[in-house]
Amino acid sequence: MEEMETEKTGKIVLSGFITVPEVKIAIVLAHLTEHSALTLRESGCLVFEVKQRVDESCIFDVYEEFKDAQAFASHQERVRASAWGEVTQDVQRCYEVTGL
Repeated sequence: MEEMETEKTGKIVLSGFITVPEVKIAIVLAHLTEHSALTLRESGCLVFEVKQRVDESCIFDVYEEFKDAQAFASHQERVRASAWGEVTQDVQRCYEVTGL
């Protein structure tokens, strides 16, 4: 049902997690607040959540919604050029993207 709704609205949804090397957790956490604030201010960002797991501190669950493919692409471009993009360059990403 949600996938059909995504197609009708043009909304892009990314969900999954990142696995951060233990030695980088502190720096990732130090950049997360700014990254979240910048993302939520992006035109077309509807929802943005990154939460560290309590029982597995190296894993951060990620959930994002953007109004359309252009907003999602703009976000991806901004992230690549950001401090967040730099500090998370070597994290393992496991995402599913729907709506593209």
